[in-house]
Amino acid sequence: MMLSQFNNTTCSEREIYEQLPLDNKNILELGCGKADITRLIATGGPGRHITATEVDEIQHGKNLLIDDLPNVTFIVAGSEKISVDDASFDFIFMFKSLHHVPTELMADALKEVERVLKPGGIAYISEPVFKGDFNEVLRLFHDEELVRAAAHEAIQQAISNKSLTRLEEVNFNSPMGFKNFADFENKIIKVTHTQHALSPQLQQQVEDQFALNMGADGAKFLMPIRVDVLQKKA
Repeated sequence: MMLSQFNNTTCSEREIYEQLPLDNKNILELGCGKADITRLIATGGPGRHITATEVDEIQHGKNLLIDDLPNVTFIVAGSEKISVDDASFDFIFMFKSLHHVPTELMADALKEVERVLKPGGIAYISEPVFKGDFNEVLRLFHDEELVRAAAHEAIQQAISNKSLTRLEEVNFNSPMGFKNFADFENKIIKVTHTQHALSPQLQQQVEDQFALNMGADGAKFLMPIRVDVLQKKA
């Protein structure tokens, strides 16, 4: 598979997951959000059928309005209880979504991953690392240090229990950017899956921290991400 070639590089995540043999495969994406990555995978090669889940019913309703991805099925479900049959999927993707699962349910989510994977199937789980300039902005109103650590521990525990085997671990930097603070506010603060109620004082603190990263062409960040590539026993 050789995804390790991306260790310590700066690249788009698409460059990494597209190294996987996804064509003519049955794929599950857990926590698809606005379905941006769903679209990239669905249109990236032939014969890809994707089931994309989202627990946020507001966003799920918006996803159901997408009418130009005939090879994608959207369902509402939490990762800890997926309404699909056993051994249904060749690949499962979790893009920065495991840490959004309630901590007490993370182990259940990984058991569900094992259940719905075909024997020999692959789970690709990417999680943001708790460091970097973007994190310094985010942590002012949404500190994810504990939940990200819990997600990593849940993965380690699943491996220790021998329910899943780690094939590779990749650490890379993903570039991201925003036109201005209003763009950041719309995409990050006003997401429907989490209610962020910022006081005027906190709002100003966030805006000031964000401004430290503004340049002539917007605010640019590098998000450090760890990818665990896991396999179900054949």
